[in-house]
Amino acid sequence: MTILRRHGAALGLAALVTAAVSGRDALAQTTSTGAGPPEARTLFERFVAAQNAHDAAAVEALLWDSPDFLWITRGQAIWGRTAAMERFRALYTGTWRLEPDMAQFRTMALGPGAAQLFVPVLFTIGAAGQPGQPARFLMNQTLRREGDGAWRMASILPIPLPRS
Repeated sequence: MTILRRHGAALGLAALVTAAVSGRDALAQTTSTGAGPPEARTLFERFVAAQNAHDAAAVEALLWDSPDFLWITRGQAIWGRTAAMERFRALYTGTWRLEPDMAQFRTMALGPGAAQLFVPVLFTIGAAGQPGQPARFLMNQTLRREGDGAWRMASILPIPLPRS
């Protein structure tokens, strides 16, 4: 059952991304300034601030509390908020800093309770005791509105860019 739920969530995410890329309605809602919910930018800015402060409790509050939360990192799928937070806490023992290019931040509504965001990010990442190394990523996140009206991150998909 867990495998089916996880595969179903992955297929659902793939469908959302496909709709975002090729769906006429989704593209019609996208602009260079962002046509998704204004809360998406605020949520992402809070996420960056919490990540850079290594504030695990603040990051955890921004993630969807579900075993179907998905973070794909270094080719590995991490399922569930609990597992994601374990990984974030381990990364926080070293260098972990995000610098998004907010001039290129974009959002699009995927429906009344879902949105997609995109922003290029410079990560500085390093193991504890080691100097951080910069790496550029295209950050993609799927957001969902909860029953209380708050937006949460349902998936995180950073795509690494080749070194220039």
